[in-house]
Amino acid sequence: MSAPRFDLRWRRPATWQVTLAVALLALGFLLAVQFQSQAPRARYSTQERPPLVETALDLSEQQDALKDRIVELRAQIQQLESDVSEDDVAEAALNDELVEARIAAGLVALAGPGVALQFDDAQGPLPPDASASEYRVQAEDLRDLLTALWLSGAEAIAINGERVTVTTAVTDIGGTVLVNSAYLAPPYVLTAIGGPELYDRLVASDVLRTLLEARVQPFGLELSAGPLDQVDVPAYSGSIRLIETRPAATPTPPAPGSTP
Repeated sequence: MSAPRFDLRWRRPATWQVTLAVALLALGFLLAVQFQSQAPRARYSTQERPPLVETALDLSEQQDALKDRIVELRAQIQQLESDVSEDDVAEAALNDELVEARIAAGLVALAGPGVALQFDDAQGPLPPDASASEYRVQAEDLRDLLTALWLSGAEAIAINGERVTVTTAVTDIGGTVLVNSAYLAPPYVLTAIGGPELYDRLVASDVLRTLLEARVQPFGLELSAGPLDQVDVPAYSGSIRLIETRPAATPTPPAPGSTP
C-alpha cells in the first residue's frame, strides 16, 4: 500500500482575499487611532468641566456687579450734575445780589435819564456890612439839595464828578466844600439819575422850595436845573474802609397777653 502524497506547492491567494485583508487592517488601525485620541479628550472633558463652569459663573457674577456699579455711577453723575445746576443758580443769585450791593454802595458807574443842576455863589457886589459866607454856597445848602434829590427818587448822584454814597460827608473847608475826600469849588454841578419823572418831582419838592425861599432868593445864589435824556454818574473812587460791623439786634416779640 502506497503512502499518501501532499501537495506542498504555494497557492496564490485570490484577489478579493487580499483586498479584504488590507481593508480590515486599515480599519483596525483607524479604530486604534480614534480610540487613542478620544480617551484623553474624554478624560479632559470630564476633569475640566467643573472648573470651567465655576469660572463662567464667577464671570457672570462679576458682570452683574459691574452693571450695578455702572447704574450707581450714572446715578451719582446725575446727582452731581443736579448739584452743579443748583450751585449755578445759587451763584447767579449771589452775583445779582453783589451787583445790587455794589450799585447801592456807589461802586458801579451808572447812566440813564435824570437831571442836572448847577449851584453857584451870588454874583456882583455884596451889600454893605454883609457876611460873605452867606452869599456863598455852603455845605448845608448842598446837603439840602441832595436831600431834595433823594426824596424825589434819585437813584445815583454826583457832585462835580464825585459820587455821593451813604457814607459821603459834605462839609465846609474854608471857601471850598469837602465831598468825600475831594475839595470842590463852585460852581457845583449835581447830576442825578432817576428816570424821566425825577425833574417834575424835584420841582414840586418841599425841601427844594424851602431852599429857594431861605437861601437862593434872599442872597442871590444862582441855581438852575433841567431834565436830561442821558446822565452819566461815575463810580465812587475813594477808599473803602470798614471800621466796625455788628449784627442788628432782633427785637423780642412781646409775650401773649402782655402790654407793649
